Amino acid sequence: MSETQGYLDMDLLRFTTAGSVDDGKSTLIGRLLYDSKAIFEDQLEAVERSSIQRGDENINLALLTDGLRAEREQGITIDVAYRYFATPRRKFIIADTPGHIQYTRNMVTGASTANLAIILVDARHGVIEQTCRHAFIASLLRIQHIVVAVNKMDLVDWQEDVFRRIKHDFEQFASRLENLVEVTFIPMSALNGDNVVDKSKNMPWYMGPPLLYHLETVYIGAQENHVDPRFPVQWVIRPQSDKYHDFRGYAGRVAGGVFKKGDDVTILPSGFSTKVKEVVTYEGPLEEVFAPLSVTLTLEDEIDISRGDMIVKPHNQPHVSQDIDAMICWFSDSTKLHPKGKYVLRHTTKEVKAVVQEVRYKVNINNLHKIEGDPNFSLNEIGRISLRTSSPLFFDSYRRNRNTGSFILIDAGSNETVAAGMIL
Repeated sequence: MSETQGYLDMDLLRFTTAGSVDDGKSTLIGRLLYDSKAIFEDQLEAVERSSIQRGDENINLALLTDGLRAEREQGITIDVAYRYFATPRRKFIIADTPGHIQYTRNMVTGASTANLAIILVDARHGVIEQTCRHAFIASLLRIQHIVVAVNKMDLVDWQEDVFRRIKHDFEQFASRLENLVEVTFIPMSALNGDNVVDKSKNMPWYMGPPLLYHLETVYIGAQENHVDPRFPVQWVIRPQSDKYHDFRGYAGRVAGGVFKKGDDVTILPSGFSTKVKEVVTYEGPLEEVFAPLSVTLTLEDEIDISRGDMIVKPHNQPHVSQDIDAMICWFSDSTKLHPKGKYVLRHTTKEVKAVVQEVRYKVNINNLHKIEGDPNFSLNEIGRISLRTSSPLFFDSYRRNRNTGSFILIDAGSNETVAAGMIL
């Protein structure tokens, strides 16, 4: 087997980092890349040069990820920075998201595809409002695995009781969240590399693995839904060539479940039934296909199907409704959400008009209290609304399927993406 093939077959873990400003997120990622030998010599030299110019005492590893000039000058992360690296065990995609409260939307964006979230806590400050906010967003986005990285342990003399207190405080808050499946606590010093890639000699009382070992070995099996077959049609392929004179295929990305040649399928919204004739790819036909692969399906009968329709199995169908109940995060700083506001809603490959029927409540992210009677959403606010769409959507709850349970709202006038939603 070639090296390339081995690399392509490796597991992929997507993870996001979150934490308050100056908790050391970018330094932690820089340390991961540096200690796992995932950066080039010239990158390291450039960082060394920048560190000297800035007057930093040590190599400032945060400069590896803070790519924007404004970020480097201010020493903070502003946008979501994606970084890629691999070890012999696994490939990784990191979304480094900013810590400031005004960048909540950036964290929602970075975390929406993650399998795991690293929440950094400054050992000197303990669990603060930002920590609670990030834990809430991770639970809202149904991230299965959380690592609470208690950073800067070198500044509290590596004391075990400081770590234990933070663990206790976080567990108390997390017990009120619905969806946190697995929480792991790791004490570390990103600046010095303790418990990041190599085990720390300064904390013999900590018996667990360092961060990288945990990232390499954490189980990420059931991220995709392989139970409910969903195939939103993205494109109808009619080549109109002599070779493929009668070819009619439906291209798209499998959003859930498994489709095989010969399967009975139903087309939504028409309700017509047929069978899968063939699963076609650029490399040739496949016997079966599953999420998240992109393929073309051909069907045995000529049925009128267009973009936005969905191919499903007859005995396992999604909800079909014009009334949507959802949690949203508001993205826009120029416009606010108003009751009876009209928007364009994009869900899988379908685009419909939508009107806000009711604002149920907003959530105070810091203490999880529900705020009722305040109908206007502004930037970064999260809450629950109900929408009515111009034609039915075919959806599952976000809990069951991230692909068919999420949508975005677009302001029809400015074409700005104003919110991301998770269907309840």
